[in-house]
Amino acid sequence: MRRDVFQAIADPVRRDIIKLLSEQALTVNEVAEQFEVSRPAISKHLKILEECGIIMFSQKGRERHCFIQPKNLIPAFLWIDQYRNLWEEKLDSFENYLNQLQNKNNKHEQSKKQNPNP
Repeated sequence: MRRDVFQAIADPVRRDIIKLLSEQALTVNEVAEQFEVSRPAISKHLKILEECGIIMFSQKGRERHCFIQPKNLIPAFLWIDQYRNLWEEKLDSFENYLNQLQNKNNKHEQSKKQNPNP
């Protein structure tokens, strides 16, 4: 089965593993200790990440160390980045809407203070 970066980031556990390994290289056991799933499940996630080219292993004595291969995340970044302007526009529009509501509420509150009902 051919795997790609999108399969790597499709699972939240794998995304968390990528985040961990982006901070420092860890042994397989150190990675497994960070999760409340079984060691075999973590090993399966690590194998998928390796098949996707996101991580690599280095054997040091009896321990296998996991290293991130960040350049292989570039295709996912480029795909997501193409939608940046769309989301920035949507968020800007939402922010403007919230500001308008806040201004309307502020004007209403000021009006109530200036003209209290008897």
